[in-house]
Amino acid sequence: MSTKKLYWELPYEKNFQAQVHSITGNFLVLDQSIFYPTGGGVSCDSGTINGVEVIESKKGENDSIVHVLAEIPNFKTGDVVRGNLNWDRRYKLMKLHTSAHLLSAVIYKKTGSLITGGNIEPDKARLDFNLDLFSREIAQSYVDEANKLIANGSPVKTYFLKREEALKTPGMVKLAEAFPPDVDNLRIVEIDGIDTQADGGLHVKNISEIGQIEIVKTENKGKNNRRLYYRVNP
Repeated sequence: MSTKKLYWELPYEKNFQAQVHSITGNFLVLDQSIFYPTGGGVSCDSGTINGVEVIESKKGENDSIVHVLAEIPNFKTGDVVRGNLNWDRRYKLMKLHTSAHLLSAVIYKKTGSLITGGNIEPDKARLDFNLDLFSREIAQSYVDEANKLIANGSPVKTYFLKREEALKTPGMVKLAEAFPPDVDNLRIVEIDGIDTQADGGLHVKNISEIGQIEIVKTENKGKNNRRLYYRVNP
């Protein structure tokens, strides 16, 4: 059974109700969920379900979402349960993920370089690019441009497009070593006037919500791994 992805429809919702589809030990599958599972280099949501801590949410079989609980629950299959999201964690991840799209758009526009790796955790994020020239000063110039865009603000919207239509758009995929899932319809994330990418993650409604992107450090891991660590500040 697939799990309805409420997090796509209601990314700012903090709680929800759902019916228990299955329980295997401390692994729980619901008919719908706002808990975003780990994927695409982005860390998962956490929170509680009927007061039991959700320590991980991950993709399961048949398009289901598996909620890993801190303990075996006392509710059973068929019960209706209430989930509560750790909103602070979710919102940090959303801001960092939208920042990743913004930075990749700035760098792609200036250099044509693509993302070769990345990881987003609540405290900071990492992006790798196949840049020829890279230094702390060069990275700062990209961050400065992204912060100017943030200051001006721009709405972020999501929608679905037929795969063949979406992939006709230059820059729709900014990953050097990965390709969108083999599905008929791709989910698109568009920062109005700035960037359009195929993406399954969660984002803020307007880039003005990000605050300011700040470099944590830069590393030169080789031509295909010019690494930028960053965080966001209110």
